[in-house]
Amino acid sequence: MLKRFVIRTGVFIVGFSFVAGATLFAFAWFTVSIPDPNAYVNSQSTIIQYSNGAEIGRVGTQNRQILPLAKIPLKLRYAVMAAEDRDFYSNRAFSATGIARALLNNIRSGDLNSAGGSTITQQYAKTAFLTPSRTIQRKIKELVISLKLENAMTKDQILENYLNTIYFGRGAYGVQTAAQQYFNRNANQLTLSQSAVVASILRSPGLYDPFFGDKAQRDRNKARLDARFQYVLDGMLGKKWITEAEVKAAKMPLIAPRTTSGQLSGPKGYIIDSVQKELSKVGFTQEQLLVGGYVIKTTLDQRAQTSAVDAVNRLTPKPAPANLHTALVAIRPGTGEVIAMYGGRDYVVRQLNDATQSIALAGSTFKAFALIAGLEAGIPLTSMWNGDSPQVFDDLGKPYEVANYGNEGWGQVDLLSATQHSINTVFVPLGIKAGLDKVVDAARRAGIPETVAMIGTPSVTLGVASPHVIDVANAYATFAAQGVYSKPYMVAQVTGPNKGVLYQGKPQTQEVFSKEVMADLTYALKSVVTGGTGAAALGLGRPAAGKTGTSQSNASAWFAGYTPQLSATVALFRDSASESLNGIGGLTSVTGGSFPARIWTAFMKGALRNEPVMSFPAPSNIGGLDPVVMTSGGRQVKKD
Repeated sequence: MLKRFVIRTGVFIVGFSFVAGATLFAFAWFTVSIPDPNAYVNSQSTIIQYSNGAEIGRVGTQNRQILPLAKIPLKLRYAVMAAEDRDFYSNRAFSATGIARALLNNIRSGDLNSAGGSTITQQYAKTAFLTPSRTIQRKIKELVISLKLENAMTKDQILENYLNTIYFGRGAYGVQTAAQQYFNRNANQLTLSQSAVVASILRSPGLYDPFFGDKAQRDRNKARLDARFQYVLDGMLGKKWITEAEVKAAKMPLIAPRTTSGQLSGPKGYIIDSVQKELSKVGFTQEQLLVGGYVIKTTLDQRAQTSAVDAVNRLTPKPAPANLHTALVAIRPGTGEVIAMYGGRDYVVRQLNDATQSIALAGSTFKAFALIAGLEAGIPLTSMWNGDSPQVFDDLGKPYEVANYGNEGWGQVDLLSATQHSINTVFVPLGIKAGLDKVVDAARRAGIPETVAMIGTPSVTLGVASPHVIDVANAYATFAAQGVYSKPYMVAQVTGPNKGVLYQGKPQTQEVFSKEVMADLTYALKSVVTGGTGAAALGLGRPAAGKTGTSQSNASAWFAGYTPQLSATVALFRDSASESLNGIGGLTSVTGGSFPARIWTAFMKGALRNEPVMSFPAPSNIGGLDPVVMTSGGRQVKKD
């Protein structure tokens, strides 16, 4: 009797549970609808774009960017499917075995989500439309929405929405912002290896991000990521989405360090902030940008910006003090268009833009202005000078002692060689001979603004002034443009919701130096690269001119250089001029020819890839070809 009662009771419970479940499912089917998958997109937010129309970020919305499936590379799609649902295009809305495992696990632990097996459709339904609660009711809703999605949408539509919705950690929703957070590039620029990492991390960002947590956790995460990375590649190979050769060639890529989350996180926050500041100067308020629905096209080149961030991430010295700052600005000569800018690692952490707001001692980058003043005074590159070290000069009746780097003496040396080797004891008397007020004037005309204090004393030629990095980059852009100054700008166009043009950025130019002076200046600065302190820039593999800069007490290090079509400046410095760069990166002294020149070269390689190789104008030989000796009395005497 007892056995028969237990059996009947069991059958009744199973039957009741089936009827109750069916009833609940039927009720859910008729009451649960598919919400609008794009409801979170604010159509009135302002979109900021690269010059090619690719999105940089938005003002007034979440850190999420929507991409149509056609703009998501096939290898990235395959990587995600290999990680999460290899039979996505052939399976049904849900996985029966996955649900069985989840129910069994729920009986054991009360956790519906710890067991895997969900299809991409289920994951999309869960992440896009449901709360994270772990109940039977929510699981039924997930199944209902999954089934309705399969009936209402194509597989391509579901995959597109999933790839734009799923969370990848670091505050990034969707593959576009994930690509930006982990690799500082857009989704369509990801390599196979980078795609495999993105796909691996989405399973559980906190368990796979190698920059998350303390050192022990980071080590565990890295080990898990290595295994998951291989799992994804093997899955892609098993489905014949990639070849064995591609699997063998795929190596774990360099992953960008973790930054804070949000639209202003990371290096792009400095760009978004700079754009807003520039627009405020022409009448756009913050409130308008938040709700105006504008599209702002910038002058920034997407490839160049990616190259800037990659170069800084890869070549900035490590380990380094927390207050070591690296800044980079690139400007198109003749137009003033800012095509790349690195203002810092993370805007959310530090709101001071190191490219446009921070200042640092300019060092020997200012010798170019003394050289201009000398050339304009008719002092040729062949003129001979005393390069001994140290030497004492007169500074308003007071002795001013000047020494060369390492106190190296050069003896009698021509101005071209003095430029090549950045000889201080030549450039101070050059500035005195040409006129120290003329040196200051040359700097102003080139692009060093009045806000940068400069005094006409002998030290001005050695760069005791503290400009912004963008100031020096723009001054050297004037050299590259053969003497045409252009005011730097970043906003190319603003259009309203109705596509009407509300603002158009335009070059503001002025010829400030003669082509002849610029030709000789460039010839001298080219020699800095071909045989002087800027030799690291030879790695660019195309004609380049530039000047290294190392300030007093090694407080800052610069490299400012240009090709005919692009000018860029890189600077390393700390919070205070009293803090030295000595010892950073294992170097006794960090000069402009070390890390700054290497970063500059790596950046320019990427920015100019596939661009034509162009040559500089031939030198004009101002003052004639005959060597001239500059005597202590300031007279020019032809050398025998």
